[in-house]
Amino acid sequence: MKRILVLGAGLSATSLIDYLLKHSEIEDWQLRIGNRHTEKTREKIAGHPRGEAIKFDVQNQAQIDEEVKGCDIAVSFLPARFHALIAEACVKHGKHMVTASYVSKEMQALDKSAKDKGIVMLNELGVDPGIDHMSAMRVIDDIRDQGGKMLAFSSSTGGLIAPEYDNNPWHYKFTWNPRNVVLAGQATSCYLENNKYKYIPYHQLFTRTAKTEVLDFGKFEIYPNRDSLSYRKTYGLEDIPSIFRGTFRRPGYCKAWNVFVQLGLTDDTVIYEGDENTSYREFINSFLPYDPERSVEDKICSMLHLDPDGEIMEKFEWLGIFEDTPINMKNASPAEILQSILEEKLALGENDKDMIVMQHKFVYEQDGVKKGRKSSFAYIGKDQTQTAMAITVGIPAAIAVRLLAIGEIKLTGVHTPVIPELYNPILDELEKYDIQFIEEDMEV
Repeated sequence: MKRILVLGAGLSATSLIDYLLKHSEIEDWQLRIGNRHTEKTREKIAGHPRGEAIKFDVQNQAQIDEEVKGCDIAVSFLPARFHALIAEACVKHGKHMVTASYVSKEMQALDKSAKDKGIVMLNELGVDPGIDHMSAMRVIDDIRDQGGKMLAFSSSTGGLIAPEYDNNPWHYKFTWNPRNVVLAGQATSCYLENNKYKYIPYHQLFTRTAKTEVLDFGKFEIYPNRDSLSYRKTYGLEDIPSIFRGTFRRPGYCKAWNVFVQLGLTDDTVIYEGDENTSYREFINSFLPYDPERSVEDKICSMLHLDPDGEIMEKFEWLGIFEDTPINMKNASPAEILQSILEEKLALGENDKDMIVMQHKFVYEQDGVKKGRKSSFAYIGKDQTQTAMAITVGIPAAIAVRLLAIGEIKLTGVHTPVIPELYNPILDELEKYDIQFIEEDMEV
């Protein structure tokens, strides 16, 4: 019997836990699921005889050692900053590990030790990173196998509201951690275009957008996503002239979000001195020039050259940021207060469904002819628990756990799913969940 330890039982782990429990009887697995709140974990297990909920404290090193020592595979769905603690215990006790998060420097440093122990540490097995890697590498390897030379690669992903439930002027609702949305893009983004390095500082990020269409889901805009340059090594594209990664939003979102950036409302480095009785309107006014003769709306429009009757101001008025509602927070950063304000209006409704959208574009030369290919998918969640985000993060990792548990993965060391041994079986099984890419020729 294989013993699988799952640490973390938040929303993104829901589909993973369901998948592993579903296969546990057939494959003879026992799941031990650790989380701070055992009641929530028990709800996810729903009385399944192969699942056990335990109270887990990631700050308790003795408990980490004890739990990892007693398992065959450890799955960390904890916040990314804690993965290294679990990874070190896995190396110490010779246990395999799976995560959905980016490979950190601390994780990569364990590569040799993991190989020496004969264990594998599989990372970046969610949606982004994860499905993006696998789907892109399958096409890139296919192009190479046919003698093609890659000239340009772009990849964009977005967690959005499904079209049927898109009913606000922002055309956006929080479908994952709101804090990550508010703080998105605060490092300089960089990419490569026609062998020219391009750098976009945060204060310009949401003004440098591109447009595209995805399948029959309409128009989207794309803003640059962090460091695209590192993916040259990840995908074996060291000599490619152009490489870019981006994030999808619906048209109009970025211009409006840029106002928050320019005002400084996404700053998480200072504490706002107002008290909990400060109104939304007073909070916004704190970031505008002092002029008691002019309204908050007038000052914003003047400072940022906005049309008072335009779409951007309509978005802000809909959010209620000019109202006298108290912020009900103290000792909080502007970013934390903004997040609280946005959560009132941009939260998923009780019956809403979310959507994941992803698209890759490939330009390559084959037999002296320049060609283009486009690979896209969109996936709509089932409900508030089985969201598109939860499914596309949890299921790829769960499939990897199963393949590892039944002995179909023979790797050792630290890996991401950019090799056929990993991406082919995982992508093939994802098609059973209607997570499937549509490929089209593209004009270049």
